[in-house]
Amino acid sequence: MGNGDSKLHFRKAVIQLTTKTQPVEATDDAFWDQFWADTSTTVQDVFALVPAAEIRAVREESPSNLATLCYKAVEKLVQGADSGCPSERQRQIVLNCTRLLTRILPYIFEDADWRGFFWSTVPGLWHRVNGPERPLAESLLLAVADLLFCPDFTIQSHHKTSPDGAEDMQSIDSCEYIWEAGVGFAQSPQLNYTHDLNRTELLKLLLTCFSEAMYLPPSTDNLCLNPWVTFFCSTDNRHALPLFTSLLNVVCAYDPVGYGIPYNHLMFSDPREVLVEQAVQILIVALEHGAWPARPSADFSSSTSGMEDHEPVGPDNLFVNYLSRIHRDEDFSFILKGVARLLTNPLIQTYLPNSTKKIQFHQELLVLFWKLCDFNKKFLFFVLKSSDVLDVLVPILFYLNDARADQSRVGLMHIGVFILLLLSGERNFGVRLNKPYTVRVPMDIPVFTGTHADLLIVIFHKIITGGHQRLQPLFDCLLTVIVNVSPYLKSLSMVAANKLLHLLEAFSTNWFLFSSSQNHHLVFFLLEVFNNIIQYQFDGNCSLVYTIIRKRNVFHQLANLSSDPDSIQKALQKKKKKQKTTSAGISRTNSQETVSMEGSRPAIPAEPGTLKASLVAMPAIDKLTEKAQVSEDGTMVCLQQNTHSPQTTTDQHRHTPQPTHTPQPHTVVSWKSKLPLQTIMRLLQVLVPQVEKICIDKGLTDESEILRFLHHGTLVGLLPVPHPILIRKYQANAGTAMWFRTYMWGVIYLRNVDPPIWYDTDVRLFEIQRV
Repeated sequence: MGNGDSKLHFRKAVIQLTTKTQPVEATDDAFWDQFWADTSTTVQDVFALVPAAEIRAVREESPSNLATLCYKAVEKLVQGADSGCPSERQRQIVLNCTRLLTRILPYIFEDADWRGFFWSTVPGLWHRVNGPERPLAESLLLAVADLLFCPDFTIQSHHKTSPDGAEDMQSIDSCEYIWEAGVGFAQSPQLNYTHDLNRTELLKLLLTCFSEAMYLPPSTDNLCLNPWVTFFCSTDNRHALPLFTSLLNVVCAYDPVGYGIPYNHLMFSDPREVLVEQAVQILIVALEHGAWPARPSADFSSSTSGMEDHEPVGPDNLFVNYLSRIHRDEDFSFILKGVARLLTNPLIQTYLPNSTKKIQFHQELLVLFWKLCDFNKKFLFFVLKSSDVLDVLVPILFYLNDARADQSRVGLMHIGVFILLLLSGERNFGVRLNKPYTVRVPMDIPVFTGTHADLLIVIFHKIITGGHQRLQPLFDCLLTVIVNVSPYLKSLSMVAANKLLHLLEAFSTNWFLFSSSQNHHLVFFLLEVFNNIIQYQFDGNCSLVYTIIRKRNVFHQLANLSSDPDSIQKALQKKKKKQKTTSAGISRTNSQETVSMEGSRPAIPAEPGTLKASLVAMPAIDKLTEKAQVSEDGTMVCLQQNTHSPQTTTDQHRHTPQPTHTPQPHTVVSWKSKLPLQTIMRLLQVLVPQVEKICIDKGLTDESEILRFLHHGTLVGLLPVPHPILIRKYQANAGTAMWFRTYMWGVIYLRNVDPPIWYDTDVRLFEIQRV
């Protein structure tokens, strides 16, 4: 039968299904086999030949036919899983049923009346040999899990099979067939592109099963566990451990540059890349643990087969459980190097432009890295115990800088900042930032000589002053990261010092302070940064001290801020004029921008027509963090949230000037009296006369001489008693859990365009908008 003929037969079968007025019997194999008997149908064919309108028509007008089609397709997958697919024809049937279910499932999920359909049992139709009668969803998930470890279909057989059939599927120990060397598995199986493609199609179906979450509206009340994920990651799935390990190892072992010669990606497709994309998407969805905290249990055994002997403790989700139990340094190193290599891949500059493949799944990798750090604290401490953390930091800063003007990538901006907020809650992160920055990734930021802390501050300044309006809710987070690391920053460059003072200048203008009831909190954060550095790192920070002295009028103006009604009204009038000339809601004074880094391109807005997924509101910083005080021995003690703390806020768009907002004088007086200016004022009181005297006595005009003087100066015994170091550590809550769910599924929706699995279906978790 020719290719065209077979497609015609398939199309006729679809038309028959939609036009038959009577239900087709489940026993009519001649009719049902038309949907999966063809040997040349591709996934693209299935999506083209089964239009959305016809799936909906069958759902509404011939529901029993749609139900039977699903039953029969799952039945074929179960039969294939039981038999081991010994023939090429059986493998093709399995692939065709996989594609058909991938096409149909979203239309089942979008209708609330059908959503429970797959969780009903099918009495009398069929059930697994010697097995219990299961809901259709469970049979489907178990069949897919078996098929992912099917010899000569998705794995290389280790044993010679008898001429009359395949290996017994039920006796296979899938821990011997993990897809890639890495965590808990030492052997690297031979690369087989056909197996990779078959795995990818099955994982696509699995991801589609999990996507029921897309069809529920975003609400913290809907943070119930995803039943598909819950079952798949439970002890009912005997392949849970080898599957988790296979997915993790496939992702972390992938090296898109090492897989060939320059420009080879322009000539050949790489099935491994597509598999890696599906693997990382399945991982981040399966690792959504719901509303309960992940509790570490027994250590991840040195061999995966030994690991199965452990009675699972902690989370019911075995993927979360296994992830939390990884503990060996060599495993952590493998994971961290793999993630860092892939995150850095789009930054790689070569002498041959575009000669290396640029991966596109960095957003999913950031979510995976987040979950690794969140669920496995030993991994987080491993990341921070060496400067390897900087291999992740630099690409995150690159993505933040690159995406700051693009409204379609606002979710990427959030996840990058969330990761930095999580890392900044640990002392070691601040310490690591003191390493000199020498990599020179091309970014449109000023050229400077300094540390990774300087790089972070310069890029954060660029985001705040050069980003779009929708980034304003992130300002608190950005400044919280700087506050958290500030007690450990040994020597800021002049460029970074100027950027910090410029932010203070911008945020402390009267018109900005009075524009919103929350804007003064940004000034509190910046003053806390300066106080931390002066109190704990004065010796190496002569550039910052010099900049504070040079810009001392900013601090004096803050101390003498007028709070009478007339002054407030004048400031607000001035604000209206300022708004016409500013786009980010803050003043843009003439901060000196030097030459940008070589090879950099400016951050550009999204192309018109670019699709983006909407996000739920990000929780305010006081809901995102909890305060911890660092004691003298370096341990942290959690503190009760202070209702007067500078980060307390409720309005997500609090930094957008509100035209109707007029602050009351007593409110301004209240927060003004709490401004932590004592340390800085004392520093100015002591050093300004000294600097003025040395300038007059020596006739100095060169700032390097003043810096040398400040470098050898001391304020020991002259400053107020050092305040305790206060860290705001990230804390999970229902709001952030819902934010992550909408972001993660939004990314997955937009990334799966071939085939477009969810395109044009009635998704409710987010809205798809055009920029």
